[in-house]
Amino acid sequence: MRPLATAVSGAFRATTTRPAFCFTSKSASFGNARHFSTRPEKKGGSKILLATLLGAGAVAGLTFNQSKTTVKPAVKEAVAEVKEKIHFTAPDFTPLKLVEVKHVSHNTKYYRFELPKDQTAGIPVASCVLARYQAEGEEPVVRPYTPISSADTVGFLEFVIKKYDTGKLTPILDSMKPGDTLEFKGPLPKYNWEKDQKTNVGLIAGGSGITPMVQIIRRVLDEKPTDKKTKITLIFANVNENDILLKDELDQIAKEHPDKVKVIYALDNPPEGWAGLKGYVTADAIKKYMPNPEDKDSIIMVCGPPPMVASLAGPKKGMKQGELGGILKELGYAQENVFKF
Repeated sequence: MRPLATAVSGAFRATTTRPAFCFTSKSASFGNARHFSTRPEKKGGSKILLATLLGAGAVAGLTFNQSKTTVKPAVKEAVAEVKEKIHFTAPDFTPLKLVEVKHVSHNTKYYRFELPKDQTAGIPVASCVLARYQAEGEEPVVRPYTPISSADTVGFLEFVIKKYDTGKLTPILDSMKPGDTLEFKGPLPKYNWEKDQKTNVGLIAGGSGITPMVQIIRRVLDEKPTDKKTKITLIFANVNENDILLKDELDQIAKEHPDKVKVIYALDNPPEGWAGLKGYVTADAIKKYMPNPEDKDSIIMVCGPPPMVASLAGPKKGMKQGELGGILKELGYAQENVFKF
């Protein structure tokens, strides 16, 4: 199936050196900005239950004796850092202001939304957020998107999203200007990397299905020397060369971390002299580049247009994985070693 770029779906990611604290973000008003929802904004503040954590005897991975009345300086420093690094979490739809938008390809744009003060974009790998638009008197339009923000990015959520003329939300996003607002809710967990890390990771992405893969790659690059030695191989399929999103970043990562990350590009319409794969992602390409089916400490992740995902790993069943099928099943991969975003 043709690996056309698809609407972004997939994951935030979080730093592994600090705990994430969930709370309801303040719904802010942005003056005369145009709001992309008719839902009334809520008033109120955000709170962190540090007292609960202190009472449990653990802050930022440090423990201490509850019977002592003096808090050690190291604990005070940890609490201070927690206050400074508040991860954005929105249990309810929360309006965020668009502060920057620019083209990254002929049909795809970069969007930067402003977070409340001192909040970071860190959300567990791999998760997505929901974006919602509601015109007056109409049903809301809700779609999942994957931020490309680094976990430690302070003050912003960033997205790369392709416009579909037949889409319900992407044409609205394409019309947005700095100062407009859009509602977000999340995160919605998908693959739990912290619980189920692997040493050998194969990623197969089509179009804007690259976004959750970028979150996985960035998380792996955050590993300390004492952590699991994870290696990643990415096959990134597109129609034309100018459809390849985030290519500069991917090339830079592969250049700086050749021992950890390898990137292979595939094009339906390759230019003359093209050194990458030509055409669809085939069984031969998977056998050449992806982890072996016998490698139990491995995972293959697939994200792209539904026809591409179905041909490689079988169709998803709504939000559920569905049975493994397609090329990966034919090659002998097990259900537990394949994940479909």
